[in-house]
Amino acid sequence: MTQTPQNMKGNSFAGRLGRARVATLAVMMLERGWPLVLPLLVVISLFVSLSWLGVFRILPELARFGLLGLFLISTLGALYPLRFYRQPTPAEIDRRIETASELPHTPVLVQTDRPSGEAGAFAQALWREHQRRMAEKLADVGSDLPHTRVPERDPWALRAAAALLLVVAFAFSQSPFGGRIADAFRPGTVFDSIPPRIDAWVTPPAYTGKAPLFLTADASGREATPFTVPQGSEVSLRVTGGAGDETLSFTDSSGKTHEIPLQNAPGTTQQPASAATTSAGSAPRQFAGKLDADGVLSLGSGGSELRKWTFSITPDEPPTIRFLGEPKRAGNGALELNYEILDDYGAASAKAEFELADPQPTDAHPLYKAPELPLSLPRRGGDGKVRLSRDLTGHPWAGSTVRLTLTATDDAGQEARSETRTFALPERPFANPLARAVVEQRRILSLDANRKPHVLDLIDAITLRPEDTITDVAAYLGLMAGRTKLKLAQSDDQLRAVADYFWEMALAIEDGALSTAEKRLRQAQEALKQALQNGASDEEIDRLMKELRQAMNDFLREFAERAQRDPNMARQQMPQGAQELRQKDLERLMDQIENLAKSGNRDQAEQLLSQLQDMMNNLQAGRQQQPGQNGQSEMRQQMDKLGDIMRRQQEMMNETFRLDQMQRGDQQGDEFGDWQDGMSDQFQQFQDGQQGEGQQGRQGQQGQHGQQGQGQQGQGMTPDELADALKQLQQGQGQLQKDLQGLTRSLEGLGIQPGQGFGEAGDAMGQAEGALGDGDGNRAVGQQGRALEALRRGAQDMMKQMQQAMEGDEGNGGPNGRQQGANRDPLGRPQGTTGPDFGNSVKVPDEIDVQRARQILDAIRKRLGNALSPELEKRYLERLLEMR
Repeated sequence: MTQTPQNMKGNSFAGRLGRARVATLAVMMLERGWPLVLPLLVVISLFVSLSWLGVFRILPELARFGLLGLFLISTLGALYPLRFYRQPTPAEIDRRIETASELPHTPVLVQTDRPSGEAGAFAQALWREHQRRMAEKLADVGSDLPHTRVPERDPWALRAAAALLLVVAFAFSQSPFGGRIADAFRPGTVFDSIPPRIDAWVTPPAYTGKAPLFLTADASGREATPFTVPQGSEVSLRVTGGAGDETLSFTDSSGKTHEIPLQNAPGTTQQPASAATTSAGSAPRQFAGKLDADGVLSLGSGGSELRKWTFSITPDEPPTIRFLGEPKRAGNGALELNYEILDDYGAASAKAEFELADPQPTDAHPLYKAPELPLSLPRRGGDGKVRLSRDLTGHPWAGSTVRLTLTATDDAGQEARSETRTFALPERPFANPLARAVVEQRRILSLDANRKPHVLDLIDAITLRPEDTITDVAAYLGLMAGRTKLKLAQSDDQLRAVADYFWEMALAIEDGALSTAEKRLRQAQEALKQALQNGASDEEIDRLMKELRQAMNDFLREFAERAQRDPNMARQQMPQGAQELRQKDLERLMDQIENLAKSGNRDQAEQLLSQLQDMMNNLQAGRQQQPGQNGQSEMRQQMDKLGDIMRRQQEMMNETFRLDQMQRGDQQGDEFGDWQDGMSDQFQQFQDGQQGEGQQGRQGQQGQHGQQGQGQQGQGMTPDELADALKQLQQGQGQLQKDLQGLTRSLEGLGIQPGQGFGEAGDAMGQAEGALGDGDGNRAVGQQGRALEALRRGAQDMMKQMQQAMEGDEGNGGPNGRQQGANRDPLGRPQGTTGPDFGNSVKVPDEIDVQRARQILDAIRKRLGNALSPELEKRYLERLLEMR
């Protein structure tokens, strides 16, 4: 019974001791081997870290070989300490166990030791008893932790830095820019990059209206042909592939060079391209910068130049603005300005600056600032001339002498100023004495609020005997209410409210409800004009046109009611021989404005709206028409002769073309001749309608139809008959040239210098006569067309000279030296009695122009709606739709 436990106890003791010896062996091996292996592990970790960071991929071949050699030498040096490693012996292991377990008298050594010499039975029993007692002390035998003494050798813990670098490199190796261990042993890694793809373009400023310029590779190397771009253009360059070390620099004409930074993602700072460590074939690199001076743009990589472009910068010139005439009063009392704004890309804004010319008291307290008058801008591509009419009669400065300066600013912030003109700001004339007095009081109060007591005294003087001076009780009550408001007013806002009340009261006394309708009409016209200039939508144009029509109807209704109440006014507005103002004329004109605006031809719509404003101004002003004098009658006769010459030249060109086509045997000439006949009919009807002589128009039409009949009958002409017809046309062409010479002499006798167009027309008629004599109908038609065009130019020049002569003779007939309504109907149109209209009075685009504009707009919108279109192209198309 006692042996079994002892055997079991012995077996348990032996197992514990064996495990302790194995653990102690591992601890001693780690203590002796770790300091010797650690340098080798540090060298290996550094090599792997540099590989994962991609250092070997970007190093040149020589540097890569040098770094590999350094690591090889470091590895051999790290292997040398391993030769000093010594394996622990069993005695050293037992001694380490006894030391770790703090066992006295070497109980572990006793278990394997033997007595020396020959021992008897008693000695053997005594030794076994000693071993048993020592074994009882080994119940808690064990090992301890290793003590490598590495901190003593590395007090700065540099080994931890190598481990940290290894962890960071491993994380970086998972990115697109990370490297691999094999990169250190792969030759030519730096030359394995993808050949770079370079995309470069220049985007001009949006206000220039110019399309982006793409810099092609073929044109990049030609320094003799620089790219011409506007000042402030933005150059963009994108590099895909390549080595990743590209740099972009710009050298100006003075030799100064500066680098263009690399454009990073939003939220990151910009850095030079030389600091980028992207690998070959990685994400694209994009550069962006502005071009403000002539110079050369160069793209380099690794010390070599990849591309370069030479640029010639077109400077943005400052705008210029000047008066084209003195500021003057329009027929309806509005301020009319004629000015010119010139800028290379169009001005962005313009305004008029007013200041009082008469010195004001030092202690004056004005209630209102100078009038604010934003100026209309000329359309892009035009001649820069603008005529602006703006009603400032409601401003307190109206009637005062002011100094006016025009200013214009372009999109680059450059400003220009015109010369200063001094004139009297137009004011509204009031026929009612009470209205004039109220306006004068309002003006005194507005210019100096300190004169409030003086204005109260004036009102008291006016209302001293109201039964003798004021016939309208409502006007008296309104004036007394205004006096009470003025007496109680203390602040500037209250005083301005009183001044506005005085103005409305004066309008009510003078015109009743007409002034309100007139104000609504002007507001509707101005709102529609601003919408056309700002590119409003079709829905907005519909709404504004409805408001304009309603305001026009209200104004005409009130105007007609006032004319019925005042017979003198009716006779003044409708003199004998004037054309009647009809509602359908205005409706037709507004329909044309709306159709042009919706079709995209907003420039022409704006011109028609300006003409509508002129018509209403003329109607409001009540321009009188005076009977023509003898000189004017002679001018009208000469105009009639010119119209007859143009008609005959048109008919002769049609007949020449018809005979030429018959001579060639071309049956298509009949169709073209029919078209020419239709156009001739329309031309003759237009002339007859302008002249107001229906009988002459019918005779002209019969003459044309007669020629058409001759042409149709002449389809069966023999060659001899065709030759006789051409000879007759030659004689007619010569007579027409003589008639033109006689007209030129007559004009010189009236003091009108014939323009260059009449001379060109005479030369073309002579050449047409010679071509007809040679039987060359084709050349004759061309010369006749040139003569007809030159006649039209000469007619326009003659009309201008006649108008200037009439205005000079009748300079005392109206304000500003202009006769009120001379040769005009109430809508401002030329009367039919002044001769034919040569096409320069109202310019309405042909239907073919409107259709072409609509087709262009549809094509742009279709292209813009394509989702696959590039972004740059979409931006350019959007700017085309916004251009005015």
